[in-house]
Amino acid sequence: MTGKQPFEAIVSAHGSTVLRVCRAVLGPADADDAWSETFLSAMKAYPDLPADANVEAWLVTIAHRKAIDVTRAAARRAIPVAETPDTATSPAAGDAEPDAAELTQALAKLPAKQKQAIAYHYLAGLPYAEVAAILGGSADAARRAAADGIAALRRSYPGAPALTGAPGEHGQAIP
Repeated sequence: MTGKQPFEAIVSAHGSTVLRVCRAVLGPADADDAWSETFLSAMKAYPDLPADANVEAWLVTIAHRKAIDVTRAAARRAIPVAETPDTATSPAAGDAEPDAAELTQALAKLPAKQKQAIAYHYLAGLPYAEVAAILGGSADAARRAAADGIAALRRSYPGAPALTGAPGEHGQAIP
């Protein structure tokens, strides 16, 4: 007996957190694919995971890597259009509720490190030391990136003050 939960219980317990992180980092269009890829990879590696491992941090790390893969793939992929638009449009604007669309747009404007630090700390509830391990750098740098990101959100998104407070209280704030 290894003492580990069945993988189905892991998906049930952490699936919504991983989806929120994927949505915050990638936006709603690519989040479902990254979520699926995260759990496919996790399912393959789960038997080798130590029983005392922090499963949530492990899943967020996998999700982070899958988000990078999706971002890189999207950058390589050409998008055919009949006519070049005069202004850029956000694909998330039509996919979400009005408040969620505004927040998605505000998050999309943040630098990648700030967006990821906010997602991993405020949505996944990871301590800054674990956020730093995922992003690379120190815990202080991760804290600074999250603080700068929150400050930028406060300036550009009126609902951002709801993101302040202890990690884990913000699960519903970011789509």
